[in-house]
Amino acid sequence: MNTGTRRMTTTIEVLTLAQLLSPSFPVGAFAYSNGLEAAIAEGRVTTAEQVQDWLEGILMHGSGKADAVLLNVAYRAQVVEVSEIDASARAFAASKERLLETDLQGAAFCETVAQVWGLSIERLTYPVALGRAARLLGLDAELTTAMYLQAFAGNLCAAAMRLVPLGQVDGQEVQLALKPICLEVAEQVKTAELDDLFSCAFASDISAMRHETQYSRVFRT
Repeated sequence: MNTGTRRMTTTIEVLTLAQLLSPSFPVGAFAYSNGLEAAIAEGRVTTAEQVQDWLEGILMHGSGKADAVLLNVAYRAQVVEVSEIDASARAFAASKERLLETDLQGAAFCETVAQVWGLSIERLTYPVALGRAARLLGLDAELTTAMYLQAFAGNLCAAAMRLVPLGQVDGQEVQLALKPICLEVAEQVKTAELDDLFSCAFASDISAMRHETQYSRVFRT
């Protein structure tokens, strides 16, 4: 079979990524809603269809797409370039809570991969840290990106299940519908550079800012 220039993915790569991106991996992803909690509390996201639309926007035009770009840039970078990429990731965070989310999850990720795999990775924002770990572990960048985006969407679906509330079947149907988008974005960012960073999911960014002053909260962001 002719596979062209595409590298064959091994089963161990898939299993390693499943572990790195599992809800059991101690980055505390369950504690963050990326601003979705504020959107739900304000009545702007109240149905499964609205949850799907909201997440599509984030994955294609917002923080999900930006994370995918950062992951791939970090994956291809030389060691001396990583600190600049991480600084860009921090500067690009749209709000205090977005910065908190990527910083704390990234720190926990770096600490865990250092202890489990012996990887020497400085404290980095989450997508940058994942990109570096994937490179050091020899994992496929496109697969890493697609699975990261699926995990990202899955975590937000779990938040919606608790807050809308969204039924479990509805939550799974939303995630199924988002899989093609995860694959599409992973394909788009394979050769991305820092100059490709952008976000125009303004409603999501504003919700993340408004969440900072929300009176009653379940999630940290």
